[in-house]
Amino acid sequence: MPIIPVVSDTAREIYQRGLAMGNNPHAFSKVGDCQNVTTYFLATFDEPGSYSLGKKYAYLQDTIDYFHGSFGRESLAVKPGFNVAAVLSPLRSDKTVCKANESPLACELRVHRPAFAIISLEQWWGGKPTDDYGTYLRQIVEYTISQGVVPILATKADNIEGDNSINRTIAEIAYEYDIPLWNFWRAAHPLPNHGLIEDGFHLTFAGNRFDDPVAMKSAWPWRNLTALQVLDAVRRGVTETP
Repeated sequence: MPIIPVVSDTAREIYQRGLAMGNNPHAFSKVGDCQNVTTYFLATFDEPGSYSLGKKYAYLQDTIDYFHGSFGRESLAVKPGFNVAAVLSPLRSDKTVCKANESPLACELRVHRPAFAIISLEQWWGGKPTDDYGTYLRQIVEYTISQGVVPILATKADNIEGDNSINRTIAEIAYEYDIPLWNFWRAAHPLPNHGLIEDGFHLTFAGNRFDDPVAMKSAWPWRNLTALQVLDAVRRGVTETP
């Protein structure tokens, strides 16, 4: 499957329903674990001068401007150690912001009212079957859609589970619900050690200098670049006449 998705009529319908519900077309949310914290992921695009698009990717500045404020925002549905079960559990919510019995996912979508949500959940319980991961991910997708938010599912660079079954499940669910898939695995796979440090999970780091060949040998610039490309493609896909 491609790194950057082609937007479906289903995604357009979700987006339009979300606008009618009052969602902000200029906002997106992040849902995930440590690979989605603002320290590394996307926040740079809310900080002019901290990234370099180069000529090749200069077209992405329009999308950076369009989503200004969402890149560096601290999501209520992102925390190191979060997995597909945790983001659905009210026990893991920020009690200073969230309502009683409100999950981190529900809280984030209520507070931020985004039109889009990047859902990137790499971690899973050791020894638990992948079918359980899929059960929880379907609940996340269905709730997100019910709120008129377009879910963007992300594959992961690692293969901690050993058989690539989690990425396969993510791709199958994106296909099943006809929603955008950000195939980050495909972007990271050609990199040295598939973009992973020695632990086989965390990504290799460099600054977001997309015109620097040395920086682009690391995974974090590719994670930020391809996420931005996906936001650009999905934004255009739901707002422009196909």
